[in-house]
Amino acid sequence: MQQGLIEVYTGDGKGKTTAALGLALRAAGHEMKVLMIQFMKGEAGYGEQKIAQGLSAYLTIRRAGRGGFVSRSKPDPLDVQLAQEGFAMACKALRDETYDIVILDEINTAIDHGLLALSDLLQLMDSKPGSVELVLTGRNARPEVLEKADLVTEMVARKHPYKRGIAARKGIEL
Repeated sequence: MQQGLIEVYTGDGKGKTTAALGLALRAAGHEMKVLMIQFMKGEAGYGEQKIAQGLSAYLTIRRAGRGGFVSRSKPDPLDVQLAQEGFAMACKALRDETYDIVILDEINTAIDHGLLALSDLLQLMDSKPGSVELVLTGRNARPEVLEKADLVTEMVARKHPYKRGIAARKGIEL
């Protein structure tokens, strides 16, 4: 890639991870290598984790979380450790320039929950190689992150089936 940018998908609406996966699928179609690190997501049987096996020549998805509820006020030390391990993996991937696109799924939420330091993410953004596209997803992206990004898309929730008691559905939210 001649010029890699920084993209942010944030907001309280549905579709942040889905947008990043759409980008990953498009890139795989052009034989580009994509790494997605999913913070705060464990083994919940997400469809993207299953299909990535069939696209493994182009798309790698790694989990950096155990899933379930993560406390904003007092995160479990294991959640912090898993997030830090995922962040170290992201730093290495960018440093080595192994991938054309690096997606840090739910990293904004991990920052918001105190699992990672905002200053570390800002430093990572500053050190991103020019040839790598960096995508950051998750609610509550900090103003400093939005300022450094080249593209910011905010998903806005106008209506959501959860409000009517409809649980996450396989193939749609999972």
